[in-house]
Amino acid sequence: MPMPGPITARIARLGAATLVLAGLLATPAAADQGFRNWIVGFEKTAVANGISRRVYERVFDGVTEPDPDVIRKARFQPEFQDKIWDYLDNRVNDESVAEGRRMLVQYKSWLDRIEQRFGVDRHILLAIWSMESNYGRILQRQDVMKSVPQALATLAYMDPKRAKFARTQLLAALKIVQDGHVSPKGLTGSWAGAMGHTQFIPTSYQAYAVDMDGNGHPDIWGSVPDALATAANLLRKNGWQSGKSWGYEVVAPSGSTKLERAGKSLAQWQQLGFKRVSGRPFPTPSDRANLLMPAGANGPAFLMTKNFFVIKRYNNADKYALAVGHLADRIAGYGAFAHPWPRGYVPLSMEERYEVQQRLTQHGLYDGKIDGKIGDSSKSAITAYQRRAGMNEDGNASKALLELLRRP
Repeated sequence: MPMPGPITARIARLGAATLVLAGLLATPAAADQGFRNWIVGFEKTAVANGISRRVYERVFDGVTEPDPDVIRKARFQPEFQDKIWDYLDNRVNDESVAEGRRMLVQYKSWLDRIEQRFGVDRHILLAIWSMESNYGRILQRQDVMKSVPQALATLAYMDPKRAKFARTQLLAALKIVQDGHVSPKGLTGSWAGAMGHTQFIPTSYQAYAVDMDGNGHPDIWGSVPDALATAANLLRKNGWQSGKSWGYEVVAPSGSTKLERAGKSLAQWQQLGFKRVSGRPFPTPSDRANLLMPAGANGPAFLMTKNFFVIKRYNNADKYALAVGHLADRIAGYGAFAHPWPRGYVPLSMEERYEVQQRLTQHGLYDGKIDGKIGDSSKSAITAYQRRAGMNEDGNASKALLELLRRP
């Protein structure tokens, strides 16, 4: 989220954060002492906000140094960096769809109750669960999960851009522990302090947490029903419209990019020549929608209704909301987008992406996880192989790349 104020001031603050991080890496002992001093000093703020000293000491027991990985991750967020098709490929694929359909069956009784209580489509909730924690699998990964107190204290201490946010979230996290909803050891989450199966920051937990399973605590870390109900509560309280879609893929007339994001009723869009790719009429023509063409005139076009923007209250990025909506539709049994993305190459299936990573590993160019997700490390390995093979160094996981990798 951009900070207000003059550009020069923002640059100065970011420069200060860079200098602090450089100091941490160069002189860890001095930097760690500064961090420990910050923790000691923040205790007064916590106590003034109703946190007992005993809880504060328990939460920060063993936290003695900042986490540089938190700062690195804060500087790269795929919602704002990846191309739209790369972002979707890594999140809406055969594996995420198949697992969502399994969860649809496994948690049917809970989803029935949650959907009845909150009016939020179950497929949307499963898609959010997939996007946020890969259906809870990320919670088991020690290389990903972080101590929320350490992560937030790191941001408060080292990142002027996010310091106010981090202090606010840290106070809320301490209150959650004090209220007995989670133990200090169980207070784990992402680099930004997002927690549990559906990744709620502490203040959002306080605002929306639901004890769906009735055990006395809204446990988004250990209870899938609580986590899904909490996500449903957030969407409902932010205006989710029951029984309505998040949006529609459409066939757009030429020159449509000039109309992008203009708000009109679906009936008005239809009068301008926009049609659903399915050929069916819009079910509620009076609903207002915005045009979104994330890849320009040569890519898919969408008319986004209110529920799309409600999803953005979870994560304020068009790519995120589009991925959630599309994955939800795929879990519900609908197909891929009708119009292809203007990639400029033939993409791979999920199985073929696994193979690319395996073959790059055999070439000594990739040492990451074999998971079929083409992220920074995979792209770097692909680029290195393309350079070695005399190919265009675009970093794309393409059919042409795989065919070359398969040669003896």
